[in-house]
Amino acid sequence: MPKQIFINLAVKNLQKSMDFYTALGFTNNPQFSDETGKCMVWCDNIFVMIMTHEKFTGFATKPIADTKINIAALFSLSMDSIGEVNNMMASGLKAGGVEPTEMKDYGFMQQRSIEDFDGHTWEIFYLDMTKFPAQ
Repeated sequence: MPKQIFINLAVKNLQKSMDFYTALGFTNNPQFSDETGKCMVWCDNIFVMIMTHEKFTGFATKPIADTKINIAALFSLSMDSIGEVNNMMASGLKAGGVEPTEMKDYGFMQQRSIEDFDGHTWEIFYLDMTKFPAQ
């Protein structure tokens, strides 16, 4: 079986969050979804599990962080072009996301950030290895 990653996020409004992640380009896998959690698929091996606070608490060993105030983690998604980055951001902003900082241009990488309704921060980036500084 190939290795997979499941990112688990506590959300306050499951439907609103599902709509947001759908706008970013994720798809829902109903096989692993119910009224307390939704499995949102990025690709064959990357999944975001959005769960109500009640369900998330059943898995957690610590209190849920208030990600509107504190950063718990930064999640990054690579895109194939800066155009794809901008399109994803436009869709996410239209769906209610917030862009907390301006785009960063490192020459070899352009990066934009978007927060969902609960403050979970996603970095959307395009990396051009032909422009990566020689070592």
